[in-house]
Amino acid sequence: MAAVITVRGPFAFMRRLVSARLHKHCCSRVQAACLAYRPHSYSLTAGQQHRFFRTSYAAAGPIMQFKLSDIGEGIMEVTVKEWYVKVGDKVSQFDSICEVQSDKASVTITSRYDGIIRKLYYDIDAIANVGNPLVDIETDAGEVEGPQEDVVETPPMSQEEHTHQEIKGQKTQATPAVRRLATENNIKLSEVLATGKDGRILKEDILNFIAQQTGAILPPAPFQEIRPPPPATAVPSAPAAKPTTPAPSIPTPVITKPVFTGKDRTEPVKGFQKAMVKTMSSALKIPHFGYCDEVDLTQLVRLRSELKGLSESRGIKLSYMPFFIKAASLGLLHFPVLNASLDENCTNITYKAAHNIGLAMDTIQGLLVPNVKNVQMLSVFEIAVELNRLQTLGASGQLGASHLTGGTFTLSNIGSIGGTYAKPVILPPEVAIGALGKMQVLPRFNSKGDLVKAHIMNVSWSADHRIIDGATMCRFSNMWRSYLENPASMVLDLK
Repeated sequence: MAAVITVRGPFAFMRRLVSARLHKHCCSRVQAACLAYRPHSYSLTAGQQHRFFRTSYAAAGPIMQFKLSDIGEGIMEVTVKEWYVKVGDKVSQFDSICEVQSDKASVTITSRYDGIIRKLYYDIDAIANVGNPLVDIETDAGEVEGPQEDVVETPPMSQEEHTHQEIKGQKTQATPAVRRLATENNIKLSEVLATGKDGRILKEDILNFIAQQTGAILPPAPFQEIRPPPPATAVPSAPAAKPTTPAPSIPTPVITKPVFTGKDRTEPVKGFQKAMVKTMSSALKIPHFGYCDEVDLTQLVRLRSELKGLSESRGIKLSYMPFFIKAASLGLLHFPVLNASLDENCTNITYKAAHNIGLAMDTIQGLLVPNVKNVQMLSVFEIAVELNRLQTLGASGQLGASHLTGGTFTLSNIGSIGGTYAKPVILPPEVAIGALGKMQVLPRFNSKGDLVKAHIMNVSWSADHRIIDGATMCRFSNMWRSYLENPASMVLDLK
C-alpha cells in the first residue's frame, strides 16, 4: 500500500522536488531530502516507519536601535515629552514615535523603519542625548538592507543617521527611506526639488517628481509659505455670508487654584527655561542703550476700525501689531544697522537682507519669540495672516524651530498684559528690540491748542551700543512713530 506523506517546506525547495519528477520512489527521496534539510524538518525512527514534523517557529528579524539624530541648531540633548508608541506596537516608516522638546522648540520624531517596537529607552520628562538610542525596532527579516545609495555613484551612507552626500558639488540630504524610494523608481536625488528644512528631500518631493514625470495628479502637500491674499471683491448690498472656515480661535488660558504644600521643591533647569538662561547670559555681555517715547495712535485706531470688518470677512483677525511690524520694516530700510548682527570678536557686521521680525509671546511653555519672515515683502494683511497662524501654534504648543530661529529684529508687546514701560533685553545675535506698552486714552493738546482725547502708547527701545549710537536709535524711532501717527503715509512706501 502506497504511503502518502505531506511535506511542508520553502517554495523553492518544493519546486526542486516537483522538477525532479519523483513517482515511484517519491517516499524514499522525500525522506532523504527531508533528512538533509534539517533546519525545517526532523526524522523520528520507530521500526520501519518514518514520520516527519515541520517546526512552526517564526524567525525573528534583526533588532535596530533607532537613535536620536542631530536635529540641528547645536542641540545636544532633548526632553522626551510624549510617546506615541508602546512596546509591541507595529510602526511603519514616517510614523510618529515620540515628541521631544529642546531648549528651542518641540520636535516630532518619526520612524525610519517598518517593524515592531521592542524597547523604549526613556520615560516621560527624561533627558535624551543626541546619538543615543530612543527605541529598539524589530524589523522584518531581509527588510533592513545595507547602506542606501543613490542612482549615481556615491560613497556608502550610514542608515542610522540622516545622511548627506555630494553630487556634482551639490549637497543633498534625505533619510534612508526616501533614498530607497528614489532608487526603486530610478530617480536621481540631484534632479528632485527639495522643500524640507535646510534643503532636505522629503517623501512628498519624490512623489511630486514622479507625478510630474508620469502626469499623475497627487493631492497638494501642505503649503508652508505665506500665500498672497485673495483678490478683493465688491461689497454686496446684502449682508455678506459668514466664511465657511473661520479663523482658529486662541483658547483662553485656564487659571488654576494655587496649592500650598509647605515644602521646598528643587527642579532642574530644562526646556525653554534653559534656553532663556543661555540667551540672557549672552545678552548680559551687550552694552544696552535705552530710549523711550510715546506714540499717538488716534488715526491708526480709526483706520483699524474701518478695516477690521473687511479683514474678518476674509477670516483673519486684524490687530494693531501688523501695523507696528510693517512700520518697523519700513524704518529698517532706512536704518539697516538695526537689522544687523555682530560677530563674537566684534570685527564684522552682517547687514541682514531679510526683515524677520520677531514677536515675543507669553505662552504656557514660557516666553517664545517666533518671527514673521521677510516682512519687507509682505503687506499688512499678509502679516496679519502669519501672526494669526503663529499665535494659534503658540497657544497649542506647536511652534517649531523654523518659527523660532532666524530672527533679525524683535518687538515685545508687553502692553497686552498691562505694562506701560519696560526695559527690553536684546536677543543675540540681534542688535535692537522694542517693547510696546498698553494703549491708554489720555488728554493731549492738538495743533490748534485744543484739549482732545488721544490714544497714547509708550514704546521702549534697547540697542547694542557697540554699533548703534543714540542718534540713530532716535531717528529710527521718530520714523517708526510717524508711520503710525499718519498711517496713510505708509501707502507711499509700500511695495
